[in-house]
Amino acid sequence: MQNLKYPIDSQEQPPLRNSQKGKKGFKRIIQAFFYSLDGFKAAWNDETAFRQIVILFCVFTPLGIYLAKDWNEGVLLLLPCFLALGSELINSAIENAIDFTSTKTHPLAKKAKDMGSALQLVALIFWIVVWAWYLMERFLD
Repeated sequence: MQNLKYPIDSQEQPPLRNSQKGKKGFKRIIQAFFYSLDGFKAAWNDETAFRQIVILFCVFTPLGIYLAKDWNEGVLLLLPCFLALGSELINSAIENAIDFTSTKTHPLAKKAKDMGSALQLVALIFWIVVWAWYLMERFLD
C-alpha cells in the first residue's frame, strides 16, 4: 500500500523515528514502564493463553520460593516461570503484528506464527523438565 502523504516519486521522506523515541532520561524510563503495563493489560484482555500462563506463574512462583533451600534453587525454579511468561508475550506480539499486517493466510505468516508457538512450547517443556527434575531429586532421593 502506497503512503499517500509521501508519494514514491516525492523528495519528501517520512520521519525515520517516532517522535516519542526522542525522550531521554528518567522521563523515558517512566514512559517505557507505562507502555509495558499497557502491554500486560492488552495481553491479559486479549490472550487466553497469557491468562493461563499467569495463573501457572502465580501458583508456581510462591511454590518455588517455598521449596527452594537457597538462592540458587530459587532461581532455578523461578527462571522457567518467567521464561514461559516472556515467551507467551513474544508469541502474542508476533501473532498480533502479523494479523495487523494482513488477515489473509500466507506461508511466511504461518511460519512466523508457528515459530512463535514453538518458542512457547520450548519454554513450557523447559518448565516441566526443571520442576520434574527438581522434585524428583528433592523428594525421591
